[in-house]
Amino acid sequence: MKQYQLHKHEDKYIPQLVDAGTVELRPDEIRIAMDAWSLNYRDLLISAFNPTVSREGLIPLSDGSGLIEAVGSNVGHLSIGQRVCPIFFHDWRTGAFEEQDVQSALGGARPGVLAEEVVIHKDSVVVIPKQISALDAATLPCAALTAWQALFVRGHLDQHSTLLIQGTGGVALFALQFAKAVNAKVILISSSDDKLKQAQQLGADVLINYRTTPEWDKEVKKVTEGVGVSHILELGGPATFPRSLNCLAAGGNILQIGVLTGFGAETNLMRLQSINGTISGISVGSREQFEDMIVFIQQHKIRPIINTIFPFSQAAEAFNYLASAQHTGKVCLTKGSCKVVI
Repeated sequence: MKQYQLHKHEDKYIPQLVDAGTVELRPDEIRIAMDAWSLNYRDLLISAFNPTVSREGLIPLSDGSGLIEAVGSNVGHLSIGQRVCPIFFHDWRTGAFEEQDVQSALGGARPGVLAEEVVIHKDSVVVIPKQISALDAATLPCAALTAWQALFVRGHLDQHSTLLIQGTGGVALFALQFAKAVNAKVILISSSDDKLKQAQQLGADVLINYRTTPEWDKEVKKVTEGVGVSHILELGGPATFPRSLNCLAAGGNILQIGVLTGFGAETNLMRLQSINGTISGISVGSREQFEDMIVFIQQHKIRPIINTIFPFSQAAEAFNYLASAQHTGKVCLTKGSCKVVI
């Protein structure tokens, strides 16, 4: 069985393919033969060198899908041949998030899924319907579920909402598709006209290039007739947060997800208080939320936006491509033998 492990090279960790033995199943575990994987910006953060946290030998990635090939003696509700996705937080299965759940994140505190086989607890997977392909399923555990929790579990987005989305990455495009499925109005900002055109094809109502319109918060207020937006999918971090706060409507909700421009934003608490605004910190979701999302995806016939597919043997190239930020949507890996650009 082959798996990737992170090994330090100069100023970062890179994924290296190694041979590993097959892990014996415990009674409550299943073994998954993985078929497909997808990358997230989080994977780049984890692979960056940090003198306080060693990633040496870590199996990367939280997202993937495959077929159950073996079950432990105490596994009664799952069977060989079912397609499943491991969940992002191994221990957050239902109910409210607890702080210790952070230590169960795959590809971070726990070994990830970038391997030919994954052994995991029977309650830490979601069964994927046959109508959803292995590749599509592999994009769901982190990016899609993050957008789902942000918009619907925490944000209560509906047809009366106006959502501002920053960028065209995986979380952003899932949020766009989810929002349009419930007929919410969507304003999307990007630095690329080509990416804005793709967002328009997916239903974005207002498009703003923040390179040519650096004061995009003023433009958002203008197109909303001075009201602002009810929801903001905040993906930028310190460089974008002040402008997000400026164009948030009274009673609005900033759904804090990304740190693309770093850490340590200073929040204008007076502005937030004066408009009765809310900041919701979002970190993926539970297995229960994942299962609810699957139902929604099927009902609305939503397909993930997959930009590029690399073969399993080219994980390092996939990491580099993600880091280049050329993509829209998801960057994926499969067992296939060739690179495909969609």
